[in-house]
Amino acid sequence: MGIGIWELVLILGIVIVVFGTKKIKTIGGDLGGAIKSFRSAMNEPEEVKTADKPRTIDGEAEVVSDKKDNI
Repeated sequence: MGIGIWELVLILGIVIVVFGTKKIKTIGGDLGGAIKSFRSAMNEPEEVKTADKPRTIDGEAEVVSDKKDNI
């Protein structure tokens, strides 16, 4: 019990009629670009921000951050 080939063909035909081939091609290109950028982001090493590194002033550690606290 599952979706057979004829059901898939029927679903594909309905999708093509509703959206058109040009729109489906655009959606496919956008999806491919998103997957490509996601993979490249996963392979890049994380950059350590210098603003989030602790620095010492007179022996006391102070964390400097540009992020604003939402209270």
